[in-house]
Amino acid sequence: MSEATERYAAALFGAAQGDAGAVRAAADALMADTQRWNVLVSAATTDAEKKELLAGAPQLDGQDALKAFLQLLLEKGHLDALPEILTEFSRLALNARGGMECVMTCARQPDEATQEAVRKAACKLRGAQNVVLQIKIDPSLLGGFVLDIDGVTYDRSVKGRLDRLARGMETAHGDDTLDQLAAQMKDALSGSAGDTMATETGRVLEIGDGIANVSGLRHAVYGERVEFENGTAGLILDLRRKRTGVVLLGSAEGLTEGSLVRRTGRPADVPVGEALIGRTVDALGRPIDGLGPINCTETRPIEHEAPGVVSREPVTQPMQTGILAIDSMVPIGRGQRELIIGDRQTGKTSIATDAILNQKGQDMICIYVAIGQKASTVARLRETLKKHGALAYSIIVSAPAGEGASMQYIAPYAGAAMGEYFMSKGKDVLIVYDDLSKHAVAYRTLSLLLRRSPGREAYPGDVFYLHSRLLERACRLTKEYGGGSMTALPIVETQAGDVSAYIPTNVISITDGQIYLESGLFFSGQRPAVNVGLSVSRVGGAAQTRAIKKTAGTLRIDLARYRELEVFTQFSSDLDAETRQALDHGKRMMSLLRQPLCSPMSVARQAVILYIATNGLLSDVPVEKSAAFVQDFADLMEREQADLMEEINETGALSGTATEQIRTTLQSYKEQVSATWKA
Repeated sequence: MSEATERYAAALFGAAQGDAGAVRAAADALMADTQRWNVLVSAATTDAEKKELLAGAPQLDGQDALKAFLQLLLEKGHLDALPEILTEFSRLALNARGGMECVMTCARQPDEATQEAVRKAACKLRGAQNVVLQIKIDPSLLGGFVLDIDGVTYDRSVKGRLDRLARGMETAHGDDTLDQLAAQMKDALSGSAGDTMATETGRVLEIGDGIANVSGLRHAVYGERVEFENGTAGLILDLRRKRTGVVLLGSAEGLTEGSLVRRTGRPADVPVGEALIGRTVDALGRPIDGLGPINCTETRPIEHEAPGVVSREPVTQPMQTGILAIDSMVPIGRGQRELIIGDRQTGKTSIATDAILNQKGQDMICIYVAIGQKASTVARLRETLKKHGALAYSIIVSAPAGEGASMQYIAPYAGAAMGEYFMSKGKDVLIVYDDLSKHAVAYRTLSLLLRRSPGREAYPGDVFYLHSRLLERACRLTKEYGGGSMTALPIVETQAGDVSAYIPTNVISITDGQIYLESGLFFSGQRPAVNVGLSVSRVGGAAQTRAIKKTAGTLRIDLARYRELEVFTQFSSDLDAETRQALDHGKRMMSLLRQPLCSPMSVARQAVILYIATNGLLSDVPVEKSAAFVQDFADLMEREQADLMEEINETGALSGTATEQIRTTLQSYKEQVSATWKA
């Protein structure tokens, strides 16, 4: 029933002035005069002829209010909607008398005694004075009846009890004893297992494109999970006066206009626990890796309020990515939110993958959320993690491009809920959202289908809140609240390097810094293609190991100077010695920052490379050989100075004794290989 129909019915009820019965009788008499009524609703009849027929209708004698109302409907072109208006009119009149309508669906026609007993029970349940009972016959119920009172359904049918029994058997654990199973069956059959006897229900008004508009559900809550009669779950994302917008989280097969929707009374949630580690699941936490069921005993709502200021503590512990360019210049701390941003195919996912691989042995749980990615891409990532032993501490949440927009929408929130479980247990978590550009597009799709007003670039006005409430859940908790942390690495894709676009600027303002990947650097062979000028960490040195902080102090300045000199000297061949030296030093630094995929570096290796590079100890090494020389020297240190490297890894500091040992070893190594430079 449309809102216009309800408004017309309310207007007619107000004009009736308490004489609703006479108005309804006159209107019914008019529609019973089929010859006159067919002419009134015929498109072939002119408006003037229709007005003359209404004015001369004997059924409307003495009903001036009804006659005026029908003239209004005629002018608006809605005279054919009179039957629907009268249905709502009668409901309003019944409610005004303290009565209500109930629908009783039975397998067979009930006798009068049963109907009277149901009327009395309905009056007692709802405090009504009288009940108008509408009887419907549905043989599929097998026996008993289903009573619908004001949007609440009481199921006392045989079919309903069998359905409850089936659901109870599905949720039974495999290790339950025979007695426990028997008790569950008894509870399910008696209807005492939960509130399945009385549920608030609604009906589908229209369905399509993964969206269902539902009537009823008067007490529904935003974000609540509902269930359709075919078993598909739904998520309430739109609340209006007369309808509720529900996003389908599954197939719409078998759902049509009038299909039943049932409230669950709980928010949308996902299973959480240790059993998820090493698995690939969908956005609802269901396994999709073919390794069998996941036995989790707990669930958490996908939407959860971010920890408050009192429960947070400053980010001070480093989260090493193993990537030299990032750990030295854009350090990330445990509990930080660091954006990875750049054009398509510039290595964004590779940085996140290397960060996950580097957490091996660091007692950190890693969660990778794939939003709108190709299924083959997710499969390759899983194989990479498995090959390097990272799957043993990782969870993959996949909502690929083949899934609907609804699953892509809830995927990052589901991943955050899984991470919050481990954070509440005092563990450190790294979560990657790949990527939030596609997440915003999925939300825009849902919003437009829900008929929300579009704004800039067709995104709804709350698209900022979409990501802020997600990323604010990443933090470091105080010891009183568990002491765990969740580090977020959201990924955003730009178009032609435009960081000023809507979604990139939104996410930049939410996060604690960004790692900007430049296409020009990437295609020139500088990988990872980190743009030093636009990349920043707002936590900075507070979350950097002392060894890296000590050795990387001048690196950013040196690179900035090199980029500036490179621009001004690219057309000049006559350079002074100082400028040539600065350019050579910059080229050495750029070559040292090149790093192969899936090859994260330890803290000690990074410290050694940075120390010899930033202290001018490579000035006598040819520029074209410096990268290979440094990597070979780092390998030598790991072989022959294993104790020193282990000490740096454990303490995170570079002592004076360590630096002297590095210098001594470097000098002897140069003497060994210098002959090859001169050859």
